[in-house]
Amino acid sequence: MAFRFQRRITLAPGVRLNLSKRGLGLSVGPRGASLSMGPSGVYSHAGIPGTGLAYRQKHNGSQQPTGCSDSGRTSPAAALEALLLEGGSLPVRLEIDAKGSIRYLHDDGTPLGDEETRVLRRHAREPLREQLAEYCHQLNGGLDRLGRLHEETPSPHSHGYATQAFTEAPPSRPTLRQLAWWHRVWPPAQRRIEQNNRQLQTAFDTAYRDWEWRKADHDAAEFARQQRESEGVLYDLDAMEQTLRERLEEIDWPRETGIDFDFGGNIDTIAADIDLPNEEEMPGRHWSIPAKQVRLTSRKLSSTQQRKLYRDHVHGIAFRVLGAIFARLPAVQEAKVSGYRQIPDTATGGTRDQYLYSIKVSRTQWEKIHFNKLERVDPVTAVEAFTLRRDMTKTGIFRDIEPFKLV
Repeated sequence: MAFRFQRRITLAPGVRLNLSKRGLGLSVGPRGASLSMGPSGVYSHAGIPGTGLAYRQKHNGSQQPTGCSDSGRTSPAAALEALLLEGGSLPVRLEIDAKGSIRYLHDDGTPLGDEETRVLRRHAREPLREQLAEYCHQLNGGLDRLGRLHEETPSPHSHGYATQAFTEAPPSRPTLRQLAWWHRVWPPAQRRIEQNNRQLQTAFDTAYRDWEWRKADHDAAEFARQQRESEGVLYDLDAMEQTLRERLEEIDWPRETGIDFDFGGNIDTIAADIDLPNEEEMPGRHWSIPAKQVRLTSRKLSSTQQRKLYRDHVHGIAFRVLGAIFARLPAVQEAKVSGYRQIPDTATGGTRDQYLYSIKVSRTQWEKIHFNKLERVDPVTAVEAFTLRRDMTKTGIFRDIEPFKLV
Protein backbone atom coordinates (compact mmCIF):
# COMPACT_ATOMS: atom_id res chain seq x y z
CA MET A 1 0.00 0.00 0.00
CA ALA A 2 1.18 3.55 -0.73
CA PHE A 3 1.92 5.82 2.19
CA ARG A 4 0.54 9.34 1.95
CA PHE A 5 1.89 12.55 3.44
CA GLN A 6 0.30 15.88 4.26
CA ARG A 7 1.67 17.75 1.26
CA ARG A 8 0.56 16.88 -2.26
CA ILE A 9 1.69 18.38 -5.58
CA THR A 10 0.10 17.55 -8.91
CA LEU A 11 2.66 18.37 -11.58
CA ALA A 12 1.04 19.17 -14.90
CA PRO A 13 2.71 17.99 -18.10
CA GLY A 14 4.31 20.32 -20.59
CA VAL A 15 3.29 20.53 -24.23
CA ARG A 16 1.69 17.33 -25.49
CA LEU A 17 1.74 16.72 -29.22
CA ASN A 18 -1.53 15.22 -30.46
CA LEU A 19 -1.72 13.89 -33.98
CA SER A 20 -5.43 14.11 -34.62
CA LYS A 21 -6.97 16.68 -32.27
CA ARG A 22 -6.86 20.14 -33.84
CA GLY A 23 -4.38 19.55 -36.60
CA LEU A 24 -1.29 21.29 -37.90
CA GLY A 25 -1.82 24.82 -39.25
CA LEU A 26 0.02 26.09 -42.30
CA SER A 27 -0.27 29.09 -44.59
CA VAL A 28 0.75 27.53 -47.87
CA GLY A 29 1.97 29.37 -50.93
CA PRO A 30 4.59 28.99 -53.66
CA ARG A 31 8.32 28.69 -52.95
CA GLY A 32 9.48 31.82 -51.14
CA ALA A 33 6.05 32.70 -49.76
CA SER A 34 5.59 33.29 -46.07
CA LEU A 35 4.88 30.12 -44.09
CA SER A 36 3.55 29.92 -40.57
CA MET A 37 2.55 27.07 -38.28
CA GLY A 38 0.00 26.81 -35.49
CA PRO A 39 -2.94 24.73 -34.28
CA SER A 40 -5.64 27.31 -35.04
CA GLY A 41 -4.75 28.17 -38.61
CA VAL A 42 -3.68 31.53 -40.01
CA TYR A 43 -6.38 34.14 -39.91
CA SER A 44 -5.75 36.18 -43.03
CA HIS A 45 -7.61 36.93 -46.25
CA ALA A 46 -6.28 34.88 -49.17
CA GLY A 47 -6.83 36.00 -52.71
CA ILE A 48 -5.36 36.39 -56.19
CA PRO A 49 -3.58 39.78 -56.21
CA GLY A 50 -5.18 42.38 -58.41
CA THR A 51 -8.31 40.37 -59.19
CA GLY A 52 -10.46 40.74 -56.09
CA LEU A 53 -10.96 36.96 -56.06
CA ALA A 54 -11.10 35.78 -52.45
CA TYR A 55 -10.34 32.12 -51.86
CA ARG A 56 -11.96 31.44 -48.52
CA GLN A 57 -15.34 29.76 -48.35
CA LYS A 58 -17.15 26.50 -47.72
CA HIS A 59 -17.25 24.34 -50.84
CA ASN A 60 -19.99 21.88 -51.61
CA GLY A 61 -18.76 20.88 -55.06
CA SER A 62 -20.75 23.46 -57.03
CA GLN A 63 -19.88 26.76 -55.36
CA GLN A 64 -17.15 29.04 -56.68
CA PRO A 65 -14.72 31.16 -54.66
CA THR A 66 -16.15 34.31 -53.13
CA GLY A 67 -15.80 37.27 -55.47
CA CYS A 68 -15.37 35.22 -58.62
CA SER A 69 -17.40 36.83 -61.37
CA ASP A 70 -17.11 33.96 -63.85
CA SER A 71 -20.45 32.49 -62.77
CA GLY A 72 -20.09 28.75 -62.21
CA ARG A 73 -17.23 28.23 -64.69
CA THR A 74 -14.30 28.50 -62.26
CA SER A 75 -13.82 25.37 -60.18
CA PRO A 76 -12.31 25.55 -56.69
CA ALA A 77 -9.22 23.70 -57.96
CA ALA A 78 -8.77 26.17 -60.86
CA ALA A 79 -9.19 29.11 -58.50
CA LEU A 80 -6.60 27.63 -56.16
CA GLU A 81 -4.18 27.03 -59.05
CA ALA A 82 -4.56 30.64 -60.18
CA LEU A 83 -4.12 31.86 -56.63
CA LEU A 84 -0.83 30.00 -56.13
CA LEU A 85 0.52 30.89 -59.59
CA GLU A 86 -0.12 34.57 -58.84
CA GLY A 87 1.86 34.35 -55.58
CA GLY A 88 -1.09 34.26 -53.20
CA SER A 89 -1.35 32.08 -50.13
CA LEU A 90 -4.03 29.87 -48.65
CA PRO A 91 -4.61 29.18 -44.94
CA VAL A 92 -4.62 25.39 -44.61
CA ARG A 93 -5.02 23.11 -41.61
CA LEU A 94 -3.68 19.57 -41.74
CA GLU A 95 -5.03 16.62 -39.79
CA ILE A 96 -2.63 13.70 -39.44
CA ASP A 97 -3.90 10.29 -38.43
CA ALA A 98 -2.02 7.56 -36.57
CA LYS A 99 -0.71 6.15 -39.87
CA GLY A 100 0.70 9.49 -41.03
CA SER A 101 -1.92 10.18 -43.70
CA ILE A 102 -2.85 13.85 -44.14
CA ARG A 103 -6.28 15.40 -44.48
CA TYR A 104 -6.30 18.95 -45.85
CA LEU A 105 -8.76 21.48 -44.40
CA HIS A 106 -9.51 25.15 -44.85
CA ASP A 107 -8.84 27.15 -41.69
CA ASP A 108 -12.59 27.12 -40.95
CA GLY A 109 -12.53 23.30 -40.85
CA THR A 110 -14.08 22.48 -44.22
CA PRO A 111 -12.09 19.88 -46.21
CA LEU A 112 -10.35 20.57 -49.51
CA GLY A 113 -11.55 18.49 -52.43
CA ASP A 114 -9.37 15.88 -54.12
CA GLU A 115 -8.56 18.18 -57.05
CA GLU A 116 -7.67 21.05 -54.71
CA THR A 117 -5.42 18.73 -52.69
CA ARG A 118 -3.57 17.64 -55.82
CA VAL A 119 -3.06 21.28 -56.86
CA LEU A 120 -1.80 22.14 -53.38
CA ARG A 121 0.68 19.27 -53.31
CA ARG A 122 1.94 20.08 -56.81
CA HIS A 123 2.64 23.74 -56.10
CA ALA A 124 3.66 23.56 -52.44
CA ARG A 125 5.38 20.19 -52.09
CA GLU A 126 8.65 21.48 -50.61
CA PRO A 127 7.10 23.98 -48.15
CA LEU A 128 4.72 21.25 -47.00
CA ARG A 129 7.59 18.78 -46.55
CA GLU A 130 9.61 21.37 -44.60
CA GLN A 131 6.75 21.99 -42.19
CA LEU A 132 6.02 18.28 -41.82
CA ALA A 133 9.72 17.65 -41.14
CA GLU A 134 9.58 20.17 -38.30
CA TYR A 135 6.41 18.57 -36.97
CA CYS A 136 8.02 15.14 -37.21
CA HIS A 137 11.04 16.45 -35.30
CA GLN A 138 8.76 17.73 -32.54
CA LEU A 139 6.99 14.37 -32.27
CA ASN A 140 10.24 12.44 -32.01
CA GLY A 141 11.76 15.10 -29.76
CA GLY A 142 8.97 14.57 -27.26
CA LEU A 143 9.65 10.84 -27.37
CA ASP A 144 13.40 11.31 -26.85
CA ARG A 145 12.91 13.73 -23.96
CA LEU A 146 10.93 11.17 -21.98
CA GLY A 147 14.07 9.09 -21.55
CA ARG A 148 16.39 12.05 -20.92
CA LEU A 149 14.51 14.01 -18.29
CA HIS A 150 17.44 13.71 -15.87
CA GLU A 151 19.75 15.77 -18.10
CA GLU A 152 18.12 19.01 -16.88
CA THR A 153 18.77 18.28 -13.19
CA PRO A 154 20.43 21.21 -11.33
CA SER A 155 23.63 20.87 -9.34
CA PRO A 156 23.16 20.51 -5.56
CA HIS A 157 25.37 23.61 -5.16
CA SER A 158 22.99 25.90 -7.11
CA HIS A 159 21.23 27.39 -4.08
CA GLY A 160 19.30 30.64 -3.97
CA TYR A 161 16.96 32.38 -6.37
CA ALA A 162 17.57 35.09 -8.98
CA THR A 163 14.70 37.58 -8.98
CA GLN A 164 12.80 38.03 -12.23
CA ALA A 165 12.11 41.49 -13.62
CA PHE A 166 8.54 42.70 -14.13
CA THR A 167 8.07 42.37 -17.88
CA GLU A 168 4.68 44.07 -18.37
CA ALA A 169 5.14 47.39 -20.17
CA PRO A 170 3.52 50.48 -18.60
CA PRO A 171 0.44 51.91 -20.34
CA SER A 172 1.12 54.45 -23.05
CA ARG A 173 0.49 58.07 -22.22
CA PRO A 174 -2.49 59.42 -24.22
CA THR A 175 -2.15 62.10 -26.86
CA LEU A 176 -4.33 64.98 -25.70
CA ARG A 177 -5.97 67.18 -28.27
CA GLN A 178 -4.70 70.74 -28.31
CA LEU A 179 -7.09 73.69 -28.42
CA ALA A 180 -7.09 75.80 -31.57
CA TRP A 181 -7.63 79.53 -31.47
CA TRP A 182 -11.20 79.22 -32.70
CA HIS A 183 -12.14 76.79 -29.88
CA ARG A 184 -11.78 79.66 -27.44
CA VAL A 185 -14.45 81.68 -29.25
CA TRP A 186 -16.77 78.65 -29.40
CA PRO A 187 -17.16 77.45 -25.76
CA PRO A 188 -19.18 74.25 -26.54
CA ALA A 189 -16.35 72.91 -28.71
CA GLN A 190 -13.76 73.89 -26.12
CA ARG A 191 -15.72 72.12 -23.38
CA ARG A 192 -16.01 68.91 -25.44
CA ILE A 193 -12.28 68.79 -26.10
CA GLU A 194 -11.40 69.55 -22.49
CA GLN A 195 -13.85 66.90 -21.25
CA ASN A 196 -12.46 64.31 -23.65
CA ASN A 197 -8.90 65.16 -22.58
CA ARG A 198 -9.87 64.80 -18.91
CA GLN A 199 -11.41 61.38 -19.60
CA LEU A 200 -8.30 60.22 -21.44
CA GLN A 201 -6.04 61.50 -18.67
CA THR A 202 -8.18 59.92 -15.95
CA ALA A 203 -8.22 56.56 -17.73
CA PHE A 204 -4.43 56.73 -18.16
CA ASP A 205 -3.87 57.70 -14.51
CA THR A 206 -6.02 54.77 -13.37
CA ALA A 207 -4.30 52.30 -15.71
CA TYR A 208 -0.86 53.53 -14.68
CA ARG A 209 -1.70 53.31 -10.99
CA ASP A 210 -2.96 49.75 -11.48
CA TRP A 211 0.25 48.91 -13.35
CA GLU A 212 2.31 50.32 -10.52
CA TRP A 213 0.40 48.15 -8.03
CA ARG A 214 0.97 45.04 -10.14
CA LYS A 215 4.67 45.86 -10.43
CA ALA A 216 4.92 46.47 -6.68
CA ASP A 217 3.17 43.14 -5.97
CA HIS A 218 5.50 41.35 -8.38
CA ASP A 219 8.63 42.92 -6.91
CA ALA A 220 7.49 42.17 -3.36
CA ALA A 221 6.76 38.53 -4.24
CA GLU A 222 10.15 38.16 -5.95
CA PHE A 223 11.96 39.69 -2.97
CA ALA A 224 10.07 37.43 -0.57
CA ARG A 225 10.95 34.40 -2.66
CA GLN A 226 14.62 35.40 -2.78
CA GLN A 227 14.67 35.78 1.01
CA ARG A 228 12.86 32.49 1.48
CA GLU A 229 15.19 30.55 -0.83
CA SER A 230 18.37 32.10 0.55
CA GLU A 231 17.57 32.19 4.28
CA GLY A 232 14.21 30.59 5.13
CA VAL A 233 15.11 27.20 3.64
CA LEU A 234 17.89 26.87 6.24
CA TYR A 235 15.53 26.53 9.22
CA ASP A 236 11.84 27.08 8.34
CA LEU A 237 9.75 24.03 7.32
CA ASP A 238 7.07 26.22 5.71
CA ALA A 239 9.70 27.98 3.60
CA MET A 240 11.20 24.63 2.64
CA GLU A 241 7.81 23.26 1.63
CA GLN A 242 6.89 26.29 -0.49
CA THR A 243 10.31 26.38 -2.16
CA LEU A 244 10.19 22.70 -3.11
CA ARG A 245 6.63 23.04 -4.38
CA GLU A 246 7.50 26.03 -6.58
CA ARG A 247 10.63 24.41 -7.96
CA LEU A 248 8.87 21.16 -8.82
CA GLU A 249 5.98 23.00 -10.48
CA GLU A 250 8.42 24.95 -12.67
CA ILE A 251 9.78 21.77 -14.27
CA ASP A 252 8.34 21.04 -17.73
CA TRP A 253 7.07 17.53 -16.95
CA PRO A 254 6.36 15.43 -20.07
CA ARG A 255 3.56 13.52 -18.32
CA GLU A 256 1.33 14.35 -15.37
CA THR A 257 3.03 13.30 -12.16
CA GLY A 258 1.82 13.51 -8.55
CA ILE A 259 4.13 13.86 -5.56
CA ASP A 260 3.42 13.50 -1.84
CA PHE A 261 6.23 14.63 0.45
CA ASP A 262 6.92 15.29 4.09
CA PHE A 263 9.80 15.95 6.47
CA GLY A 264 10.93 13.74 9.31
CA GLY A 265 11.30 14.72 12.95
CA ASN A 266 13.69 17.51 11.91
CA ILE A 267 14.52 19.44 8.77
CA ASP A 268 17.44 17.30 7.60
CA THR A 269 15.32 14.38 6.28
CA ILE A 270 12.59 14.32 3.62
CA ALA A 271 10.61 11.53 1.95
CA ALA A 272 8.76 11.80 -1.37
CA ASP A 273 6.18 9.40 -2.77
CA ILE A 274 5.80 9.73 -6.58
CA ASP A 275 2.60 8.76 -8.38
CA LEU A 276 4.16 7.74 -11.71
CA PRO A 277 2.52 7.70 -15.15
CA ASN A 278 1.59 4.26 -16.43
CA GLU A 279 3.43 2.41 -19.16
CA GLU A 280 0.59 2.79 -21.66
CA GLU A 281 1.07 6.58 -21.53
CA MET A 282 4.40 6.24 -23.31
CA PRO A 283 4.40 6.89 -27.09
CA GLY A 284 4.54 3.76 -29.19
CA ARG A 285 5.79 5.06 -32.55
CA HIS A 286 8.77 6.78 -34.15
CA TRP A 287 7.97 9.14 -37.04
CA SER A 288 9.73 9.88 -40.35
CA ILE A 289 9.01 11.39 -43.81
CA PRO A 290 9.39 9.19 -46.92
CA ALA A 291 11.62 10.67 -49.63
CA LYS A 292 9.79 13.00 -52.07
CA GLN A 293 6.42 12.35 -50.42
CA VAL A 294 4.08 14.67 -48.51
CA ARG A 295 3.17 12.37 -45.65
CA LEU A 296 4.44 10.98 -42.36
CA THR A 297 5.09 7.34 -41.67
CA SER A 298 5.51 5.74 -38.29
CA ARG A 299 7.41 2.74 -37.05
CA LYS A 300 5.92 0.94 -34.09
CA LEU A 301 8.30 0.57 -31.19
CA SER A 302 8.84 -2.96 -29.99
CA SER A 303 7.64 -4.02 -26.55
CA THR A 304 11.25 -4.05 -25.36
CA GLN A 305 11.85 -0.51 -26.68
CA GLN A 306 8.70 0.77 -24.98
CA ARG A 307 9.63 -0.84 -21.68
CA LYS A 308 13.13 0.66 -21.90
CA LEU A 309 11.65 4.11 -22.58
CA TYR A 310 9.33 3.74 -19.61
CA ARG A 311 12.15 2.46 -17.39
CA ASP A 312 14.35 5.44 -18.30
CA HIS A 313 11.49 7.90 -17.82
CA VAL A 314 10.36 6.80 -14.36
CA HIS A 315 13.97 6.77 -13.13
CA GLY A 316 14.47 10.20 -14.68
CA ILE A 317 11.52 11.49 -12.65
CA ALA A 318 13.14 10.25 -9.42
CA PHE A 319 16.41 11.88 -10.50
CA ARG A 320 14.71 15.26 -11.09
CA VAL A 321 12.89 15.15 -7.75
CA LEU A 322 16.12 14.33 -5.92
CA GLY A 323 17.83 17.14 -7.82
CA ALA A 324 15.19 19.67 -6.74
CA ILE A 325 15.43 18.53 -3.11
CA PHE A 326 19.21 18.75 -2.78
CA ALA A 327 19.58 21.93 -4.88
CA ARG A 328 16.84 23.96 -3.20
CA LEU A 329 16.80 22.62 0.35
CA PRO A 330 20.38 22.92 1.66
CA ALA A 331 19.32 21.82 5.15
CA VAL A 332 18.24 18.37 3.88
CA GLN A 333 20.96 15.76 4.35
CA GLU A 334 18.99 12.64 3.40
CA ALA A 335 16.15 12.02 0.95
CA LYS A 336 13.97 8.95 0.43
CA VAL A 337 12.20 8.86 -2.91
CA SER A 338 9.80 6.09 -3.92
CA GLY A 339 7.82 5.66 -7.12
CA TYR A 340 4.62 3.71 -7.67
CA ARG A 341 1.99 3.22 -10.36
CA GLN A 342 -1.60 2.01 -10.49
CA ILE A 343 -2.08 -1.54 -11.79
CA PRO A 344 -5.11 -3.88 -11.97
CA ASP A 345 -5.76 -5.84 -8.79
CA THR A 346 -6.86 -9.35 -9.73
CA ALA A 347 -7.97 -10.01 -6.14
CA THR A 348 -10.57 -7.23 -6.06
CA GLY A 349 -11.13 -6.29 -9.70
CA GLY A 350 -10.04 -2.75 -8.91
CA THR A 351 -6.57 -1.21 -8.89
CA ARG A 352 -3.70 -1.16 -6.45
CA ASP A 353 -0.40 0.67 -5.96
CA GLN A 354 2.68 -1.11 -7.23
CA TYR A 355 5.99 0.34 -6.05
CA LEU A 356 8.71 0.17 -8.71
CA TYR A 357 11.62 1.56 -6.72
CA SER A 358 12.53 3.13 -3.39
CA ILE A 359 15.78 5.10 -3.09
CA LYS A 360 17.56 6.44 -0.01
CA VAL A 361 20.26 9.02 -0.76
CA SER A 362 22.52 11.16 1.40
CA ARG A 363 23.69 14.59 0.29
CA THR A 364 27.29 13.35 0.28
CA GLN A 365 26.35 10.53 -2.12
CA TRP A 366 24.36 12.87 -4.36
CA GLU A 367 27.22 15.36 -4.66
CA LYS A 368 29.46 12.69 -6.20
CA ILE A 369 27.50 12.88 -9.46
CA HIS A 370 29.10 15.00 -12.21
CA PHE A 371 26.26 17.42 -12.95
CA ASN A 372 28.16 19.03 -15.80
CA LYS A 373 28.17 15.68 -17.65
CA LEU A 374 24.61 14.47 -17.16
CA GLU A 375 24.32 13.41 -20.81
CA ARG A 376 26.71 10.60 -19.87
CA VAL A 377 24.70 9.56 -16.81
CA ASP A 378 22.23 6.67 -16.96
CA PRO A 379 19.66 7.33 -14.19
CA VAL A 380 18.76 3.64 -14.06
CA THR A 381 22.36 2.79 -13.21
CA ALA A 382 23.02 5.94 -11.16
CA VAL A 383 20.50 5.04 -8.44
CA GLU A 384 22.26 1.72 -7.91
CA ALA A 385 25.05 3.66 -6.17
CA PHE A 386 22.56 4.56 -3.43
CA THR A 387 20.56 2.44 -1.01
CA LEU A 388 18.02 0.95 -3.41
CA ARG A 389 15.02 -1.33 -3.31
CA ARG A 390 14.06 -2.40 -6.82
CA ASP A 391 13.14 -5.69 -8.48
CA MET A 392 13.48 -5.11 -12.22
CA THR A 393 14.56 -7.28 -15.13
CA LYS A 394 17.06 -6.08 -17.74
CA THR A 395 14.22 -5.42 -20.16
CA GLY A 396 12.34 -3.18 -17.73
CA ILE A 397 9.75 -5.49 -16.19
CA PHE A 398 9.05 -4.44 -12.58
CA ARG A 399 7.95 -6.55 -9.64
CA ASP A 400 6.55 -5.29 -6.33
CA ILE A 401 8.86 -3.96 -3.64
CA GLU A 402 8.30 -2.56 -0.14
CA PRO A 403 9.26 1.14 -0.04
CA PHE A 404 11.30 2.89 2.64
CA LYS A 405 9.16 4.60 5.25
CA LEU A 406 9.60 8.05 6.73
CA VAL A 407 10.82 7.58 10.29
